[in-house]
Amino acid sequence: MQAMQHVKGPLAGARIALEPWQVFILMSIFGWVKQDGKRRFRRSYIEVPRGNAKSTLSSAVALYMMALDDEGGAECYSLATTRDQAKIVFGDGQAMARKSTALRERFGVEVSAHAVFQVSSRSRFCALSSQGNSLDGLNIHFGCIDELHAHRTRTVYDVVETGTGKRDNSLLWVITTAGSDRSGICYEVRNYISKVLDGHVDDEGQFGIIYGLDDGDDWTTEEALVKANPNWNISVRPEVIKGLQQKAMATPSAVNNFLTKHLNEWVSADTSWMDMRAWERCGSPDLRLDDFKGRRCWIGLDLASKTDIAALVMLFDREDSGRYAVFSQFYLPEDAVTSSGNSQYSGWARGGRMLLTPGNVLDFEWIKAALLDIRDGFDVQVVAYDPWQATQFSSEMMAEGLNMVEVGATVRNFSEPMKRLEELVLRGELTHDGDPVMAWMMSNVVCHMDVKENIYPRKERPENKIDGVVALIMAISRAILPQDTGYPVIDSTYEMVTC
Repeated sequence: MQAMQHVKGPLAGARIALEPWQVFILMSIFGWVKQDGKRRFRRSYIEVPRGNAKSTLSSAVALYMMALDDEGGAECYSLATTRDQAKIVFGDGQAMARKSTALRERFGVEVSAHAVFQVSSRSRFCALSSQGNSLDGLNIHFGCIDELHAHRTRTVYDVVETGTGKRDNSLLWVITTAGSDRSGICYEVRNYISKVLDGHVDDEGQFGIIYGLDDGDDWTTEEALVKANPNWNISVRPEVIKGLQQKAMATPSAVNNFLTKHLNEWVSADTSWMDMRAWERCGSPDLRLDDFKGRRCWIGLDLASKTDIAALVMLFDREDSGRYAVFSQFYLPEDAVTSSGNSQYSGWARGGRMLLTPGNVLDFEWIKAALLDIRDGFDVQVVAYDPWQATQFSSEMMAEGLNMVEVGATVRNFSEPMKRLEELVLRGELTHDGDPVMAWMMSNVVCHMDVKENIYPRKERPENKIDGVVALIMAISRAILPQDTGYPVIDSTYEMVTC
């Protein structure tokens, strides 16, 4: 690796000098072998902020896998959804090979306009994208996915993961920065890596490393910059990053971009509302709905449209202590899984977090049945619902004995319970079961404030769903009342909230 040369920037032409963090990664992935001589780790995930020489490392690894890994006919690819992205790692590797006479002469490596190849082993390294290329049928020895966070679909990742399964000693190499799309494949993989690193999932074939900050770290300090950037003062220049840090400290609109790109923080919206670390701290995987049998329950129900997600959220008080527990369930028409573009819908459905009703429109009978089951098992105080799409539904549920209360999506109705929700989370007085759908929706909420300091939830893009959060806010709006009177809460004099 250190025989290769840098091909970009101030170090162009100089030999690569591996830093300790890079040595650790390479020694773990390539040095940890099983009794049969094969690598232990067949899949790797490396998440590190921008500027830490990700492409340089990946390009050198690709050349090694193509020419020095003793694999006949090694198919090595830099893969992405677009041609330009796929060519970044390949282009660096191509330039490295051209600069290395020793590599070409000793190992019979040749370089063409669109590939680096080794004639003796019939191996090659090239760039592929789903844009204009068919990725089906690949027999991949090494698949490099650079900047996975930029992938809007899971197509490329799934192709590489499947394609590497045809070889005995293949390697899936993912290297990326943090991103802003918590519904995408990258955040799905990252969550899995976190479970492996925390010991909650046992996967001997998965390597993962994530550079960033811990809870309580102050992002405005130099210590935070050093901690998150392992190539600090090498490829990451302090004078540049400190300047960007100062800009972010002085310009609120620049904060989230700085946190994402340079401190590896996942932030979904440019002006996100919820402190997602605080939300995650409130998660308790051991929380069980059955433990609340017979307890007081407030329900928030957002039916949205019949072709989109519907959210049912249950809020329990914890023995009048001012603390609450939250459980949620989401419904979606089956046909919407493929048409939505959200790569995680199918996974959430398999995990039971999202129930799919047959066809292309939502079957409200499923939600009615769920409400009746909840009525029979818990002390339901009220079902708060948005009257949009719900007039007939609410009438039928009232006939079944449920106390249905309209809560119109207005600033007046949402501001106080939204502030209360934020307060509960920051104080650790709300517990949830770690529902990933609710976490995604919570990260999508953008907070808007009017001149009277009322707040209300928004979303930046149509695909950034927030239905579960809206339902939770409606449930809290009833729970924080001294006594629920059962009368409708509708106010049309305030701006409506688009959810």
